[in-house]
Amino acid sequence: MKIVTWNINGIRTLRGGIKMALDSLDADIVCVQETKVTRDLLDERTAIVDGYNSYFSYSRGRSGYSGVATYCKDSATPFAAEEGLTGLLTNHEGAVGCYGDHTEFSSEELQLLDNEGRAIITQHKIMCQEKVQTVTVINVYCPRADPEKPERKQFKLQFYKLLQCRAEAILKNGSHVIVLGDVNTSHLPIDHCDPSDIDDFGENPGRKWLNVFLHSGKAEENRNEEEPDEESEGTSVDNIQGGKFVDTFRYFHPTRPNAFTCWSTLTGARQTNYGTRIDYIFADCQLAKEQFVAADIMPEVEGSDHCPVWGQLNCTLLPGSKPPPLCTRYLPEFAGKQQKLSRFLVKVDQKSIQSEQRDSLPGSQEEEEKRENLNPFGAGNISGKKRLSASDSVVPNGKKTKTSSKPQGSLLSFFKPKLTNVVPTGEAPVRQCEKILSLDEITPTQNSQKASTTSENVSSVTDRVPEDTERAIGGSTQMCIGSTTEKYDKQVKTKHSTSEPTVGNSNGNKGASFVFWKSVLHGPPPPPSCKVHGEPCVLRTVKKEGPNMGKQFFVCARPQGHTSNPEARCNFFAWVDKGK
Repeated sequence: MKIVTWNINGIRTLRGGIKMALDSLDADIVCVQETKVTRDLLDERTAIVDGYNSYFSYSRGRSGYSGVATYCKDSATPFAAEEGLTGLLTNHEGAVGCYGDHTEFSSEELQLLDNEGRAIITQHKIMCQEKVQTVTVINVYCPRADPEKPERKQFKLQFYKLLQCRAEAILKNGSHVIVLGDVNTSHLPIDHCDPSDIDDFGENPGRKWLNVFLHSGKAEENRNEEEPDEESEGTSVDNIQGGKFVDTFRYFHPTRPNAFTCWSTLTGARQTNYGTRIDYIFADCQLAKEQFVAADIMPEVEGSDHCPVWGQLNCTLLPGSKPPPLCTRYLPEFAGKQQKLSRFLVKVDQKSIQSEQRDSLPGSQEEEEKRENLNPFGAGNISGKKRLSASDSVVPNGKKTKTSSKPQGSLLSFFKPKLTNVVPTGEAPVRQCEKILSLDEITPTQNSQKASTTSENVSSVTDRVPEDTERAIGGSTQMCIGSTTEKYDKQVKTKHSTSEPTVGNSNGNKGASFVFWKSVLHGPPPPPSCKVHGEPCVLRTVKKEGPNMGKQFFVCARPQGHTSNPEARCNFFAWVDKGK
């Protein structure tokens, strides 16, 4: 059994689509965070993936925010699934249950903690040593503590407390538990790129919670990574102090440095591996000891500011007979149960529904409605009433319908009299004359020749117009000739009066305009060179609220990294002088 967690930073931004991403990870269960989709934005391609069954949790308050999803291969179909940690979002059979003690939370707090779509729980059957057991997978996207919003810090700690309450309640009920996802806290100094720059590293409330949630066996820290000692390993898991869960990556790699899972995209920190490890797979101590055989990170996988983390278990998954009710394939918008809009707007009489069903044609009403939406004019007769075909539709006089079944005629047919297609105004002849006369192309040296040609063309056109059409048009032909001649005279006079000065002064006008606009809209100042590398700096803008918001500054163009790394960004900084 292989399980993967990955903060994808937007499920619609995955290269090649979700199907290709899932197949490339080659896992039985894939848990993703920060999907950034709400139910109204979830499309069928993302929700229904061939070979998988999926379970989503959405943010109820903000669109394009938060959200988690769990994709299970059909061979790893869970027998229970649930959204959220509180149980308030569960209104169907097939729930996981075991919610723990919520006396420390108010009803309003519980509602808010599940309102951002941060947890999906799936429960699976596994075969371990010829014995069927249960494992519960809790996929979470823990909140980030915004330094500028103290209330979010408290919200994050409350979420941690609720997560621990639920995980320990399920564990107490007899199921193994795996908690995985983006926890948004680096646990140990080895999990941070530069812990020396952080004041009171161990005093961070998130780290204090992790110290309580995870076991604190000291023997594990001294264990050799390449040659694990079985006795010390057993001591570190069995004789635990405090928490009931194990960080599986550190269980197998207790001293590996620079093992990060998240990097800043704004500073290009991934190029210098200047990041943090905040994505985890936690497992209860017994499961970690008996069934986990490997766990690692995948920094080579790109597409997000996080990388995937995987864990391998020695047990075998037993698929459920069918997906639980939370599965996305059961959602009405994806299950093929298309409904009429009128059912949501008016009260429907049950007698009329029964009579409508008797009058309908044989076959599925749902299929007929889908066919009707695809082809409104060719659909089946659902209600037994006659529908207007394209030929029966009302068409204004004098306009041809695109759906006409008549064969296309020749060009000469447009000059033949048609009683049903009488031109209501004189616009058509005027346009015809304007097509014949390309006045923009007439030059002063061709005045007499073009004028005579124009008269001949117009007369030839009027000779071909039938008498009844000409009577219907009235004097529009004469008006056409008079208007085009008048337009021609005006254009010739305009060209004579403006051609010579324009040619003589065009370069001068352009030069003066260039100088003027350059003085008004001067671009950014030339970038200085940083002192260490001697390379041109990059221009940045302060976006943080405060007295410097909106101001611009120059910094070294290289990616952010540790101060000891010569390839990383140097400490050059300079404000942009607005006076220059």
